Amino acid sequence: MRSDLIKTGPDRAPARAMLRATGLDDDAIARPLVAVVHTWSNVSPCNLNLRELAEHTAAGIRAAGGTPIEFNTIAVTDGIAMGTPGMRASLISREVITDSIELAVDGHCLDAMVVLCGCDKTIPAAAMALARLNIPGVALYGGSIAHGTHDNHPITIQQVFEAVGAHGAGKIDDAELASVERDACPGAGACGGQFTANTMAMVLTTLGLSPMGFNDIPATHPAKAGAAFRCGELVMACLQANRTPRELLTRTSLRNAARMVAATAGSTNAVLHLLAIAREAGVHWTLEDFEPASKHTPVIADLLPGGRYTAVELFGAGGSARVAQELIAAGMLDDAPTITGRSLFEEAAAAPRAEQQEVVHPVAQPLKPRGGYSILYGNLAPEGCILKLAGKGSSHFEGNARVFESEEQAFAAVQSGGIAKGDIIVIRNEGPAGGPGMREMLGVTAALIGRGLGDDVALITDGRFSGATHGFMVGHIAPEAARGGPIALLRDGDRIRIDADRREIATDADLVTRRAHWKAPPAKVTHGALAKYARLVGSASDGATTHPDTAVSTPKHTQTTATEGVTA
Repeated sequence: MRSDLIKTGPDRAPARAMLRATGLDDDAIARPLVAVVHTWSNVSPCNLNLRELAEHTAAGIRAAGGTPIEFNTIAVTDGIAMGTPGMRASLISREVITDSIELAVDGHCLDAMVVLCGCDKTIPAAAMALARLNIPGVALYGGSIAHGTHDNHPITIQQVFEAVGAHGAGKIDDAELASVERDACPGAGACGGQFTANTMAMVLTTLGLSPMGFNDIPATHPAKAGAAFRCGELVMACLQANRTPRELLTRTSLRNAARMVAATAGSTNAVLHLLAIAREAGVHWTLEDFEPASKHTPVIADLLPGGRYTAVELFGAGGSARVAQELIAAGMLDDAPTITGRSLFEEAAAAPRAEQQEVVHPVAQPLKPRGGYSILYGNLAPEGCILKLAGKGSSHFEGNARVFESEEQAFAAVQSGGIAKGDIIVIRNEGPAGGPGMREMLGVTAALIGRGLGDDVALITDGRFSGATHGFMVGHIAPEAARGGPIALLRDGDRIRIDADRREIATDADLVTRRAHWKAPPAKVTHGALAKYARLVGSASDGATTHPDTAVSTPKHTQTTATEGVTA
């Protein structure tokens, strides 16, 4: 056992003395030492139930012959930080969580690990840590929040953000906004639509890192405790079989995950996170690999933000297994191993199948003919970007640029009525290094929806979008403005074309002449974790990791007419 390094032999008497002080006896010390890592915090509902789940996980580990070693790491809650300088910390927290799990588990030579995660960045961080350490391990998502009810209609945090836009437009008054705010979030669990948390929880299942069905169980459902106990037992089985995460993380499982994201119109953040997970696993996987997954996979799940239902309704309809069953039946997934020792197909076949449900459609009767995103290139994004297609199915948008140097500037313009139909909002210097931290633009996009401009305005940015965003939006533009990307050269009034069919984002403006006069902006942050991240972080097209030297270069799309190919 790895833990023998800290507990076996006369030389390790001091370490054993300290372990005894925590209440461990000879038998407990002699057993495998298994990390129970969680991101519990009482600052938001997303991670609120994880400490309780940790107790059940620990009980499962003990029942299967191990000794649980519990510790927690940080969480930054996007729903609270959104639209503020604090949102810069969100993506950075993914790296910090991964690093802290590595340091605690390796620092104590622990034998295996269960990671309990809740909100947006804690979930990919769990997968990244499992891949990096590559010891027997299991991930469990704490579960979705139940939806709230307002005027006899279900609502989520998405509707609160959109209500802010409606309030700014004078469509609702202070009392109605306050009522929506009070009704949206009834208790523990992460945001309830197919936003980033639930998208990434489905990704964990599809990658094989979580048992099929366990992540679908809502946070407050009575079955969640049993799932946590079972994960404790399962990690001991993985330890006995020496079943490790990198055996599961392959091009096949990554491709399956990308298709599940496309089929559920999931968060575009999954692209960023899957790239980072692949880097940790040492798997060759690029931005371009997402395009066929979206192009050839129809949307079959009717989920928020663009659909009608929440993750709780999906759970009732059969959860991730039901989506997988439909894609498997259509030949759109490939079989792959999972953490249970059974294959993905075996797990899906064993899952119960709801007879009466409206959330997941057969592939032959899709909601949309293709996934909700596309990878674009062009003279505004030589390294690529992600288009989140509008709900009405538009594939082309052309308009004049309205350029803003930050999210706050753009939000103020939207709220003051300064954005008109046909505009293309440009928000730059919000990339991984320039932000720093690549903030999500949900405040701006939700305000546009709330003002009734969702289908009439486009937005492009080197930042990110929340999973709750819907509309015609382009994010992750690379290279980013702070590192000399062409988006830095745009000016108000420049004509921009966004074409999903040609997979191109381009402008007719003379970017070459403008480049001669461009100077890099001064760093927004000069000390602390954010400054360190800005110095280390790589391109969004490679996952925005802090070890970009291991990244795989993204192939350029050959059909574009791009000529402005300057990179950082």
